[in-house]
Amino acid sequence: MAERRLLVLFGSQTGTAQDTAERIGREAKRRHLRCRVEALDSCDVANLIHEPLVVFVCATTGQGDPPDNMKMFWRFLFRKNLPAGSLCQLDYAVLGLGDSSYPKFNFVAKKLHKRLLQLGGNPLLPVALGDDQHDLGPDAVVDPWLVALWDKILALYPLPPGLEIISPDVRLPPRYTLHFLPKDCPQPESDLLQPPAPRAAPCELHPFAARVLSNQRVTAQCHFQDVRLIEFDIAGSGITFGAGDVVMIQPQNCPEDVQQFCQLLRLEPHRRFVLEPTEPGTALPPLLPQPCTVRYLVTHYLDISCVPRRSFFELLASFSTNELEREKLQEFSSAQGQEELYSYCNRPRRTTLEAMWDFPHTTCAIPADYLLDLIPRIRPRAFSIASSMLAHPERMQILVAVVRYKTRLSKPRRGLCSTWLASLTPEQGDVRVPLWVKKGGMKFPADPATPVIMIGPGTGVAPFRAAIQERVALGRRGNCLFFGCRYKSKDFYCQAEWEELVTKGLLTLFTAFSRDQEEKVYVQHRIRENGRLVWELLSSGNAHVYLAG
Repeated sequence: MAERRLLVLFGSQTGTAQDTAERIGREAKRRHLRCRVEALDSCDVANLIHEPLVVFVCATTGQGDPPDNMKMFWRFLFRKNLPAGSLCQLDYAVLGLGDSSYPKFNFVAKKLHKRLLQLGGNPLLPVALGDDQHDLGPDAVVDPWLVALWDKILALYPLPPGLEIISPDVRLPPRYTLHFLPKDCPQPESDLLQPPAPRAAPCELHPFAARVLSNQRVTAQCHFQDVRLIEFDIAGSGITFGAGDVVMIQPQNCPEDVQQFCQLLRLEPHRRFVLEPTEPGTALPPLLPQPCTVRYLVTHYLDISCVPRRSFFELLASFSTNELEREKLQEFSSAQGQEELYSYCNRPRRTTLEAMWDFPHTTCAIPADYLLDLIPRIRPRAFSIASSMLAHPERMQILVAVVRYKTRLSKPRRGLCSTWLASLTPEQGDVRVPLWVKKGGMKFPADPATPVIMIGPGTGVAPFRAAIQERVALGRRGNCLFFGCRYKSKDFYCQAEWEELVTKGLLTLFTAFSRDQEEKVYVQHRIRENGRLVWELLSSGNAHVYLAG
């Protein structure tokens, strides 16, 4: 009998595709299939020729781009020299997650499906196109598609004699077990990330712990929006970057939320544990020290401030001993309850921690072993770099708008990363932030004679500040910036810097302060007013135009 094994590969940017891939992994285990779930870039693509059965779960980002964790796979798969029949042994299915309000809806999934066909793969089903815009979200497509998928798979790989599908009422074992160490076991532990010894350039698995040098508010105290210019010391990191590049920052939860979480689950923050995979071959989560304290796990790893997904309520329901709470949790995890779940979670942006408060009897019954199955890891956040190494060697600056807004919930919603960054006070000691750099999508012209027109309202001006600093340091003229904000006196970021460059003849600046007069004025009005200059730069100067929001 053919070996009953399944590989589930995902390309995920925000975590939805990973969540769906893990759901498929759980459903495979209920059907007694040996199953691995991996990010596409973590798997050795050359080994696909040895895989009998693969399900691909792919998101589409930006303008039809593959997510970051499948870019290497994508490049390999589209190599011209791959033989046409190289995947003839492969049975496969592709599940796409996208948003039909974008022109390139599910472009990655469609293109992947077509390419696997070209390479000789055998599709079990037509490609599934999950849509965020549907009233029930992507699950409206995913749920029936998975029913059809399991019918196909079980026809190819029937259940072994004497075995039945494990009922959804039976809880699967956790991915990891937490072995708590004796309380008297001595271990000095510091939550401070130590700067790594110089090695290869920092990356997600090996971030650089950069010291915060300054954290300056660049909007007036009376202005509703708090925006920060934050500077990091990157000396000795091996980090290099150019204008248009992006810094990835790994945030952490605030101490009050960590304390609340530990109280709710009756966990002792200082207790230390060692993680052990339940199944051999399961990798340990990266970036978690061994042994680790509960406080470190909750502060640096568990995303207790994210809006919980359907899978969270599904697993939570399985712990519930309270009938009322269990009924509600089961409703939230059912296909019929998705509208209700959207109203409860997504619309008001309710966090995982707040949802746990609403189900106190269930929350205190959560076994610690299931924490890593229940709550996703904190994802890094991307910021445009707002400075040039030519102007500020061994330094990096970012412009951060602190996210804070109201929903129908009494407590204002706060962005995890921006709130944490704004709270850092370098004056009070050695404050460090884990970071690494990624190439950005903006490329500025190599020809020094090519003028650039940059349109950057609000914090969208950040990459243009880096570009202008870089171009001025290289002696390049033809720098034209359209900047917009609300008030000249309250949120005109880097005003003195721009005005000095204008005085020196190194920058042409057009500003739009939308609320400083009766009629609202935006950057598009200034572009129209200066249409002749813009056209001249485009037609005669072959100018490049850049826009960032």
